[in-house]
Amino acid sequence: MDATALWQRYQEWLYFHEGLGFYLDVSRMRFDDAFVDALQPKFAKAFADMAELEKGAIANPDENRMVGHYWLRNPDLAPTPELTQEIVATVEQIEEFVEKVHTGAIHPPKAPRYTDIISIGIGGSALGPQFVAEALAPDFPPLAIHFIDNTDPAGIDRVLTQLRNKLSSTLVLVISKSGGTPEPRNGMFEVKTAYARQNLDFANYAIAITMPGSKLDEQAKAEKWLMRFPMYDWVGGRTSELSTVGLVPAALQGIDIKAMLEGAKEMDDATRVPDLKQNPAALLALSWYYAGNGKGEKDMVVLPYKDSLLLFSRYLQQLVMESLGKEKDLEGNTVHQGIAVYGNKGSTDQHAYVQQLREGVPNFFATFIEVLEDRQGPSPEIEPGITAGDYLSGFLQGTRQALYENHRDSITVTIPQVNPRTVGALIALYDRAVGLYASLVNINAYHQPGVEAGKKAAASILELQTQVVTALKTASSPLTIAELADKAGASTQIESVYMIIRHLHANQRGVILEGNLGQLSSLKVSLK
Repeated sequence: MDATALWQRYQEWLYFHEGLGFYLDVSRMRFDDAFVDALQPKFAKAFADMAELEKGAIANPDENRMVGHYWLRNPDLAPTPELTQEIVATVEQIEEFVEKVHTGAIHPPKAPRYTDIISIGIGGSALGPQFVAEALAPDFPPLAIHFIDNTDPAGIDRVLTQLRNKLSSTLVLVISKSGGTPEPRNGMFEVKTAYARQNLDFANYAIAITMPGSKLDEQAKAEKWLMRFPMYDWVGGRTSELSTVGLVPAALQGIDIKAMLEGAKEMDDATRVPDLKQNPAALLALSWYYAGNGKGEKDMVVLPYKDSLLLFSRYLQQLVMESLGKEKDLEGNTVHQGIAVYGNKGSTDQHAYVQQLREGVPNFFATFIEVLEDRQGPSPEIEPGITAGDYLSGFLQGTRQALYENHRDSITVTIPQVNPRTVGALIALYDRAVGLYASLVNINAYHQPGVEAGKKAAASILELQTQVVTALKTASSPLTIAELADKAGASTQIESVYMIIRHLHANQRGVILEGNLGQLSSLKVSLK
């Protein structure tokens, strides 16, 4: 396509939202009018599906749940007056609590102010708050945030070591919908133990963010924790950033949560328009469908050209891959849907993997995230008339052009600056794009059977570990791995038995391994 035709296509497909100062360019996706026309019936159904979802239809049939994260930013849309009031009251509760923390009206027993936050969560309870903290937290926040987002003991130790002299002024957010998810439960136990070692009453520092009536809620109530904030069964983890999950830590860091909600609401309004060209989320879904032939055949490479948006690709990994990565469609047919997401940041990617993007396997489409404002205030000229920000813009445009010239497609999302409104809008944009795309390919975007399968498999390994240790306790002499598996009643799980033993031995858990570690058949196992 020559320059004149490309300019014409750019003008035809460029979307602009004046209120948000937001642009979306899909002109470098090579779909044609026939492709767009053929998808119109699917989009008509997708728009209708989204409208029903927002009215409170059961959009997650596996779990018999409504999907209502859109109501969080426009409570008037909630299906009952009670839900509307509950959403409004929760935001007010957050703001009142945070103001008291910031002013010192609520303070720890041994300090005039809380200074830090440990946020304990997993998946959506961590990725959203991490993304928003990186994007929006001020350089000197009223409370500095630290994350425990795994059950890695060394990772937990690192956070607790960094805060060892500040625990007496550190709030702890424990975020878990059910209260039974292992990773946040384990993190809470470890942190609670650390507080006890310093003779600090954990209840004076602990905040539960969970469903009313959950195990965690009951524990927080019984132990008289500092505060409890509600989660809702109609908000999934990957769409929970604008619920208490994300709003509480953001507000404590001094981030304007009302502006985040307002930006999301504006984008929600824009993405309800049942007209493909006037709906930015629909344009994204169209582009994704085209790129991957409706089957996820190409990966999504997310390249934000702003340091503060580095974690956006990680955030989108969960949102897109957990929502769209499904074996079965809504009719039970095996379809193996999904879009793999990965990303770095510009212009770091210029020196990392743009070489492969331009000249290697063409198994992707790119999404550039452009921020028009370079910085607050003027920039020095590095060369006559040229600033560092000009270089950044040049790298983005140059990479986009270089990819297109070699038949690599791309989308460009442009925001005026990184602020609470625009970040809220980005969250809402991709929430809706995922929902629309899921309808196009006829899958349930709001469940995660693969995640649940992994949790069950992990639980069975821990049960097996108990059996193995019990078998060793009753053994009169050292056992081979095969003998131990038989004695534990797990002869079909001999490999898992070996891996359990190796782990216990490496961590000085009382297991003795004799023999050549490289020759598994020679090993003998016993307890100290």
